[in-house]
Amino acid sequence: MMLQMESVVVRRAGRAVLQGIDLQLEEGERVAVVGAVGAGKSTLLLAAAGLLDHESGTLGLLGQRCRTEDDFAPLRGPVGLLFQDPDDQLLGPTVLEDIEFGPLNLGWDAARAHDAADAALAQVGLAQLHDRPVHELSGGEKRLVALAGLLVMAPRLLLLDEPTVGLDERTAAQVVEVLRASGVSMLIATHDPRCVERLATRSAVLQDGRLQPAAPP
Repeated sequence: MMLQMESVVVRRAGRAVLQGIDLQLEEGERVAVVGAVGAGKSTLLLAAAGLLDHESGTLGLLGQRCRTEDDFAPLRGPVGLLFQDPDDQLLGPTVLEDIEFGPLNLGWDAARAHDAADAALAQVGLAQLHDRPVHELSGGEKRLVALAGLLVMAPRLLLLDEPTVGLDERTAAQVVEVLRASGVSMLIATHDPRCVERLATRSAVLQDGRLQPAAPP
């Protein structure tokens, strides 16, 4: 089981945003979560990644029950979170240095990290940009570099917060195809019908703090 949530409650600013989430995501599944602005989709992803505490309920990642930071920390890498704003994710001065950051932080040697970063850049179609300063990238390029920074870690589960938001048609299609080709299990918060139709294996609606299966098209 990639992700399991049972009766998960999360409060933000005193309000129960998630009011009893039940979700099971099996290996190979790509689950799209849709819902109105403010429904709690980002909160759901942050809670799944352990970046927001859940008040009650149980949460498991990759078959391990997680409650505290000590539980979640070893799973960052195998579980990758793509933020809605790539500027919240990019850390390195150049594209290659940014993508190498995660592997080096895990203790990989420089040669292994470099080769893995080159491969991840090629995977997202940006091999020619490895020396480009991050601040010179377009919004779409930043999104793809942020994605490469997750893929370099060979994740088993990706948590994706609006992966195509704000992108032009060509770049959005590129992001979807990179994700499809990766074969990684995913939980995708999205408003984009393309993500639901071309990427997701099933979808659910987040409403009133709870998930329910989406109606068939």
